Amino acid sequence: MTATADPRGNLQDLRRRWAQALVAARGGAAEPDPTPYADKLLARWGEPQRRYHTVEHLVAVLDRVDTLAGHAEDAELVRLAAWFHDAVYHPERSENEERSARLAERALPEAGVSPEAAAEVARLVRLTVTHAAAEDDANGAVLCDADLAVLASGPEEYAAYAAAVREEYGFVPDDAFRAGRAAVLRQLLDLPQLFRTPYGRSCWERPARANLTAELAELTKSGEGNPPRGE
Repeated sequence: MTATADPRGNLQDLRRRWAQALVAARGGAAEPDPTPYADKLLARWGEPQRRYHTVEHLVAVLDRVDTLAGHAEDAELVRLAAWFHDAVYHPERSENEERSARLAERALPEAGVSPEAAAEVARLVRLTVTHAAAEDDANGAVLCDADLAVLASGPEEYAAYAAAVREEYGFVPDDAFRAGRAAVLRQLLDLPQLFRTPYGRSCWERPARANLTAELAELTKSGEGNPPRGE
């Protein structure tokens, strides 16, 4: 999926949402123009190697941040972190989150955001390596819950998500993918709680665990190997 082929036809709305979050994060300042920064990020989210981590995923995470915004200390910084959390994404590499965080550290001060706010956005992006936000980390809980909410999808949407992840790892042989994906699922299931916000715990925890458990059972019918990342 590319940025110019967003199935929801909402690129202009995404630019508006970016500008709203950016202007709020920099205290209402209108300059510099937010649009070029949005377009650069949208181009990244539209890169051809992506199948799940696409513009559509960005929209979904932003929508879930909106749902959870009341639980955040600074919802606008969480929204900026959503924009950056998979801005660098190459499925064959393991440092995507770190590179995405560094991109935020470079781009946001240039866009007029304070160093402190940029550092918070980068911290939130790095949290998506493990999705294990601390109990007192309100911003982290909102971003991680928003990113993981796909796990609580209905059967058809969850199957489409899992198939898209497999497509992103098309270069990995089937046996190795099954083993690696199983390791990721076990890591998630081993978390004391998948979701940290009250909304996430009440609405998403149970269906997400059911989906993960069912996928793990299917994957482990045969062999194990080394894990690719795929959440």
